[in-house]
Amino acid sequence: MNKPLISFEFFPPQTPEGVEKLTAVRKQLAVLNPEFFSVTFGAGGSTQDRTMETIRLIHAEGHHAAPHLSCVGSTRDNIRALLLAYKELGINRIVALRGDLPSGMHSIGEFQYANELVSFIRAQTGEHFHIEVAAYPEFHPQARTAHDDLINFKRKVSAGANSAITQYFYNADAYFRFVEDSRKLSITAPIVPGIMPIMKFSQLARFSDMCGAEIPRWMRKTLEGYGDNTESVQAFGLDVVTQLCEKLIAGGAPGLHFYTLNQAGASLEIVKRLGYQ
Repeated sequence: MNKPLISFEFFPPQTPEGVEKLTAVRKQLAVLNPEFFSVTFGAGGSTQDRTMETIRLIHAEGHHAAPHLSCVGSTRDNIRALLLAYKELGINRIVALRGDLPSGMHSIGEFQYANELVSFIRAQTGEHFHIEVAAYPEFHPQARTAHDDLINFKRKVSAGANSAITQYFYNADAYFRFVEDSRKLSITAPIVPGIMPIMKFSQLARFSDMCGAEIPRWMRKTLEGYGDNTESVQAFGLDVVTQLCEKLIAGGAPGLHFYTLNQAGASLEIVKRLGYQ
């Protein structure tokens, strides 16, 4: 059986040291032949230049690169200019997101929802870009109901998205149920699970509280029990996330997208345990 494709997400570094470190991380992960490396885009476009520069470096190294585009707080002219720049660079994959409105910014911009951004990309560039959108197996924290969230997801795919990457989760059943419910709504696009390796419990808890991803009670209690013992946290995390990936692969997940936090170690170890090397 063919193994699912894998991909890795980075955030744009802020310092020359960060750029150097991320170059080394990419080199480590590149041996796994990922389908692409994606690079996030700050709230309201706050990292726009650094996202572009990171994408240039990845592309120059001969890897497939996928920039994130966030539409909240942006304008049609700004998005059009970015699309043209990426197209001229030879980029052919984009992760299209609604994004968050940064604190202090009061205007949502010319796009309100991600489906409007997807429609705009298609209108401007035709079929040039493979468009990824976000999906939420445990539903978006701002959605009123799980059904509302599914309808929003359907709008994004119907607007022209090719595939989706999910928010991270630790309950495989939530993913399989989301895929099943999507198929019932005639959504046929591949839905790739997002995978968050566990490196620090405090960091994971903070991220999860912000984005609405659930840490199952048994996991939370075990991680809390390790306290400041980073080695135990990471060993437990490797076992739990590897087992999650094994369940997802066995259940037919079309790929695995790793949220690396610009570190190679945990993602590399999990993928190796899955038999990719």
